[in-house]
Amino acid sequence: MTSPRATESNKSILEDPLQACQAESGDIDFDDIVSGVFDEPSDPLQLQTPKRVLLPQPDTPKLHKVLAQAGLGSRVDMEKLIAEGRVSVNQEVAHVGQRIQYGDQIKVNGKPVQVRIAPSAPRVLAYHKPAGEIVSHDDPQNRPTVFRKLPRVYHGKWQSVGRLDLNTEGLLLFTDSGELANQLMHPRFGLEREYAVRVLGALSNEEKKKLLDGVQLEDGPAQFASLEDGGGDGANCWYRVTINEGRNREVRRMIEAVGHAVSRLIRIRYGAVALPRGLQRGDWMELGELDIEQLLRTAAKPIKKSTSLIGAESLYRQRKDDAASKSRKRSPRKATAPGRKSR
Repeated sequence: MTSPRATESNKSILEDPLQACQAESGDIDFDDIVSGVFDEPSDPLQLQTPKRVLLPQPDTPKLHKVLAQAGLGSRVDMEKLIAEGRVSVNQEVAHVGQRIQYGDQIKVNGKPVQVRIAPSAPRVLAYHKPAGEIVSHDDPQNRPTVFRKLPRVYHGKWQSVGRLDLNTEGLLLFTDSGELANQLMHPRFGLEREYAVRVLGALSNEEKKKLLDGVQLEDGPAQFASLEDGGGDGANCWYRVTINEGRNREVRRMIEAVGHAVSRLIRIRYGAVALPRGLQRGDWMELGELDIEQLLRTAAKPIKKSTSLIGAESLYRQRKDDAASKSRKRSPRKATAPGRKSR
């Protein structure tokens, strides 16, 4: 029987007009984002379409086949060996027809056997987080959590790529690879995050300049990489901002640092992945192989850090190292007598 994943095209979701994750921020219609039109189905018939179900994982190889490939005998011989109870997987007696996966510990007659199984490719979900959900597996207050809506993963667990606070909406990425999650969040790579921010009261030119040049927060300096006007009515003014890090409530605290409050916050892009058009709040979609490759390429390029983009502790260490370096340059080296080594 052919696996549904094997029959499905491996095209990137970027190529699907109904489920597009625009990689370029310029492709996102900002007016549609702030009005709510962006996450409405583009076709009324979509309202009757059930939520997409995550396809099953690729078949893992059968134990007797892997043992035969390791040179321990023919497949028939390996099946007999398994039937006799002489093979164990993860400290449990194996059975004929058992499938194994990357990381399993296999023993034959009590002795470990090295086998080659390629690790499965990481999987990534794009989730449209609504306000009122927390990004946590456990909550003492029993509030709604984003993880309750995600599909089941049979090995490991979904890990969020960064967090969004309770009242923040928009794009939230999940992966079953802890290594990929750490890489996408690491400050060294500085993946750009883009937000739609609704502020109470218009920002003056001086306040905009401060936010672009850098403001001082409790945990160090912070700055926007870009800040554009996004329209608005009355006291509510929308702005489109980008930032290269993701500290706790950073965008809200930066706006508060110049005397304003954020009344609504929507993340519309993380690195190369933008909020998919038509993806309604509380729904998710799985990224295709091409999307993940693009995301990995983006995360593989470290950025040059400026002093305004690093935390207070790192800034202190940098200044301390600079001072020590200047001190060494100022102090002349002591002359040593011929034939003697300096200690």
